[in-house]
Amino acid sequence: MTITPISDRELWERACAGDPESFGVIFDRHSRAVYNFLSRRTASWAEAEDLTSAVFLDAWRHRRAVTLDRDSALPWLLGIARNTAANGGRARRRYQALRERLPTPSPTPDHAQDVADRIDEERALVALRASVGRLPAHEREVIELCVWSGLDQQAAATALGVAVGTVKSRLHRARRRLGDDLREYAPLSPDRRVIAEETS
Repeated sequence: MTITPISDRELWERACAGDPESFGVIFDRHSRAVYNFLSRRTASWAEAEDLTSAVFLDAWRHRRAVTLDRDSALPWLLGIARNTAANGGRARRRYQALRERLPTPSPTPDHAQDVADRIDEERALVALRASVGRLPAHEREVIELCVWSGLDQQAAATALGVAVGTVKSRLHRARRRLGDDLREYAPLSPDRRVIAEETS
């Protein structure tokens, strides 16, 4: 017998009714996608970690104002992430204030190879971010949502608060601009390869 997973919509309704465990399931499902979006947006793993926490704190505080795209909370969460990254300083201060009121978890050991790998990845991410950063802001956002985060055009439209046709035209122009630009670089990351394939 196949068990159908509970939809984000149902989980969100439970969260709005005061069930924090349902919100925890939403976090487990989408926190990695939000973190990846923010790490690409900021080109900083550490900043992305703080901002991801700030996004879910904000989502919990405003959970009754959510607009779901079909049955997924991800477009709405990425919309919050987009705004949080734009107002990063204020969001980090809110998150830091909350974290200071919570018990401090025991530190986990850090491994040298993991740190070295993260540094290399972050350098590659900075180079990729520079390429995408040359796009106009409205085109950059659709690349971040559709190519990096894997949203379809309808979901990206929900995250951005625009019409689907607007997303489609922006994505088309962005792909044309990035095609020649990204071919000048070595494929430093899977994201760079994905964009190159999307633009070919």
